[in-house]
Amino acid sequence: MKYTEEELKEYNKEYLKKYIDEENLKDGLKRLENGEPVQYIIGNVDFYGFIFDVDRRVLIPRFETEELVEKTINYIKGHFEEDISIIDLGTGSGCIAITLKKLFPNSKVTAVDISSEALEAASHNASKQEVEVTFKKNNMLHGIIDKFDVIISNPPYIDYDEEIMEVVKNNEPHVALYADNHGLYFYEDILKSCSNNLKNKFLIAFEIGQTQGEKIRLLAYQYLKNIEVKIEKDMKGLDRFVFITNK
Repeated sequence: MKYTEEELKEYNKEYLKKYIDEENLKDGLKRLENGEPVQYIIGNVDFYGFIFDVDRRVLIPRFETEELVEKTINYIKGHFEEDISIIDLGTGSGCIAITLKKLFPNSKVTAVDISSEALEAASHNASKQEVEVTFKKNNMLHGIIDKFDVIISNPPYIDYDEEIMEVVKNNEPHVALYADNHGLYFYEDILKSCSNNLKNKFLIAFEIGQTQGEKIRLLAYQYLKNIEVKIEKDMKGLDRFVFITNK
């Protein structure tokens, strides 16, 4: 269901009233009226049943990313034992890495981000959720020598020329939104450098922009051998995920 701008504004007001105390409600409504995301005002978001603290240091987790996690869980259950190694590239709030660690407690999870501020937020969320995740400040896989069963990423994938909602553009960190090469830069960067980081049996899981699937498929076949690439749709019927496994 698609809301009009006014309907969304009213929904956010009611959401805010539900989750913020009376003392801070007036200030919260003013911030909302000034175009600040309701999740930043409240200070947290429910992601896959877990509460993650969020602020301007990190991207707000979306429903699509919950779908990425759900689909990845199903792939893991179908292909691996639970004591697997996972790396989350561009972790932001840590929602992907922490959720996977919660659901696969015997796994070894590493979370990478280039932003020190994002890593502070993610580390806080890991402590709050009482899970052990290894956080690294790093540019994707560059310089990392460990091997992983699962590489998962919701990288920046918006083209600099693409129109996005004002509330997103004006509030969320641009380093987590935009990418060169029409939004494909980080997918190619990961795919061309990941072969040395993959175990014999592996899964690569991406969230993507709805028009990027076929281009990412071609990049995968360009840089990796003996693989199967699946493009999967979100609940709206849009191409939003790429899953790469070895044959």
